[in-house]
Amino acid sequence: MMKAKVDRDTCVGCGLCESVCPNVFEMNNDSIAEVIAEVITPENEACALEAQDECPVSAITVD
Repeated sequence: MMKAKVDRDTCVGCGLCESVCPNVFEMNNDSIAEVIAEVITPENEACALEAQDECPVSAITVD
């Protein structure tokens, strides 16, 4: 069972995570990424890991 976290203090609001994995991440009204999936489903694991790897400021952690 995988879960994602976003470090709100590190996030710069580029939106890459939402574009790569919209079922797991979305941008809030403050343009900060938020995790919208309590548990990452198997079909979203690959994109969640891609969002973690591609985040330009390493604000995403997927465990």
